[in-house]
Amino acid sequence: MHKEQPSPPGLGSAAGFWLETEHHRTWLHNQALQQLAFFSASCRNGPGFFTLDHQGRPQRNELQELHTTTRLIHSYALGHMIGFNGAERIIDHGMAYLTSHHRDADYGGYLWALAGDQIKDERKLAYGHVFVLLAAASAKQVGHPDADALMSDVRTILDRYFWEEDAGLFRDEWNRNWTPFSSYRGMNANMHGVEALLAAFEITGDDLYLTRAGRILDFFVGQIAPQENWRLPEHYTLNWRIDRDYAGDPMFRPAGTTPGHSFELGRLQLQHWDLSGRPDTDAPAAARRLIEQALHDAWLPGGGLAYTLGFDGKVANASRFWWPVAEAIGAVAALIVMDQNPEDEIWYRKLWSYADQTFVDHQHGGWFPAVDETGGVVTSIFDGKPDIYHALQACLFPLSGRLSRMMPFSR
Repeated sequence: MHKEQPSPPGLGSAAGFWLETEHHRTWLHNQALQQLAFFSASCRNGPGFFTLDHQGRPQRNELQELHTTTRLIHSYALGHMIGFNGAERIIDHGMAYLTSHHRDADYGGYLWALAGDQIKDERKLAYGHVFVLLAAASAKQVGHPDADALMSDVRTILDRYFWEEDAGLFRDEWNRNWTPFSSYRGMNANMHGVEALLAAFEITGDDLYLTRAGRILDFFVGQIAPQENWRLPEHYTLNWRIDRDYAGDPMFRPAGTTPGHSFELGRLQLQHWDLSGRPDTDAPAAARRLIEQALHDAWLPGGGLAYTLGFDGKVANASRFWWPVAEAIGAVAALIVMDQNPEDEIWYRKLWSYADQTFVDHQHGGWFPAVDETGGVVTSIFDGKPDIYHALQACLFPLSGRLSRMMPFSR
């Protein structure tokens, strides 16, 4: 068992909103620093990054996936903004590795998975490429000298191969040589596309990024969500029709709907609305509907959020993973920033209290990726602690007190 943290995330007796209390804001800041310290051990002496076990020791697995590299760059750019010592080393290391290894010198674009100097998965995925854009935008935010070149390169690739102008959405995947890999279309790459496009807009002011993010949101939040009782199907056909029979990888392309993505897309809807000048539209109401429906559907007896649901909102996979809770925290925090609704504060405290009691590793740092119905750590699904990105943002985005332009952060 991990040690109990001396200080809880917030005081139950505190009136109003935790985000307005010094105790909670200090706790968020310190928790972010603890995560950054833990994942600093990811940095190899040679190219690439280690994955870490629960104690923070490098694992023997050599596999390096594109989203891991790019999320570390993005996360340590956030760390740089709160003064974490050593953030620059990891940003530099990741940026160099993107160019020397992930970047495909033969065909252009970015390879999905490597092991040492060997290509392990040569596909070109929209999911990975939008994270390259996010990494470039975050690196530019902290003044990295290679950020502009990376942003220019990945934008060219996204424009040429992934963006479908007629649909206003990103297609998903190609072979290495840019021949078609499949006709699959999905929400996940587009959702993270919105995230990256908004980050790119914030640092460049280029309206194309904001416009494209808005078109993606219009499709999923404006069209699909109201038709589906404010749940978001994950998988689509070539012509962007819901594919209700699709069941791919149970972790990365599970059947049905994934409520964690509703939290992410709801928060991104509010970010886009704010960056657009807060127009008189139903965007805030739609974001709230998405977030509240996912909370209602997915919160499990005893705590935690179900990983997947059926199209009717019934729990399909009750696995309790860290990242939906982290994303729910960020989404509810955004609702509080927008409305200061006391009912949102109830959820915010419930989510943070659950995360603190189950996922946060108070002994070693970082978050455990999965727990069971009793809150016990599950080790059979994930190998070690796979990610800093979700949990770090759950700490830092609420600290901003904003819906957009959240960086830099203040305590």
